[in-house]
Amino acid sequence: MSEPASPPTHAIVRLASVDSTQRVAFELAEQGAADGTVVVADTQTAGRGRRGRVWHDAPGDSLLVSIVVRPRLDVSDLPKLSIAAAVSVAEALAAATGLDVRLKWPNDVLVHRRKLAGILLESRILVEPIVVVGIGINLRQRAFPAALVGAATSVDLEGGRAIGREELLEVVLEAFDRWRRRLEGEGFAALRARWLALADTIGRTVTVGEHEGLAIDLAEDGALVLRRADGVQRVLAGEVTASRPG
Repeated sequence: MSEPASPPTHAIVRLASVDSTQRVAFELAEQGAADGTVVVADTQTAGRGRRGRVWHDAPGDSLLVSIVVRPRLDVSDLPKLSIAAAVSVAEALAAATGLDVRLKWPNDVLVHRRKLAGILLESRILVEPIVVVGIGINLRQRAFPAALVGAATSVDLEGGRAIGREELLEVVLEAFDRWRRRLEGEGFAALRARWLALADTIGRTVTVGEHEGLAIDLAEDGALVLRRADGVQRVLAGEVTASRPG
């Protein structure tokens, strides 16, 4: 934990079409782009989701953004920035659209247990650690690929208040700056408490990889804590592939 820095000034790079905002953000970072540099695109031709998935979008229907972060954190604490991003997006969407937004471990943003937004955290060690936080939010989609039907949703489909991409970007960046400063300056406690307050996962019996149990807590390192018949299990990484009331 270190002294919190002043909020970054966000230099925003706007692109019409790009393969991946993550790739562009890392290129800019390697060229010396300042902390807080933001890359926004109308559409991506090879957008990336978590665990190697493709992120689907239609031009203009999503907020697609990658944020360059030069963190003031120990390397072991960098993954907590994904929790900060998830909480920030959930709060921004709830405030801007009026929807009841919840979080699925580790960082999916849900409405009615359907995915409204996703977070992708990637890091590289150059002269110093560089983190790029990718955020994709479904705004105006009315249909999804067959594989995502029933699993994905959008602000429009959920009946949320309409909001423009630029307006939502401003709200998201403000929330992320706030939670990032708290994480860097105060540690994980307040962020952990807020994630738990927004969590859909806690109190449900979940399957994560080969692990199954009742999700009971978020550990101090961001691990999901499961209660099983044979004791307590900590899961550091993975994806919740099944979930039912506990």
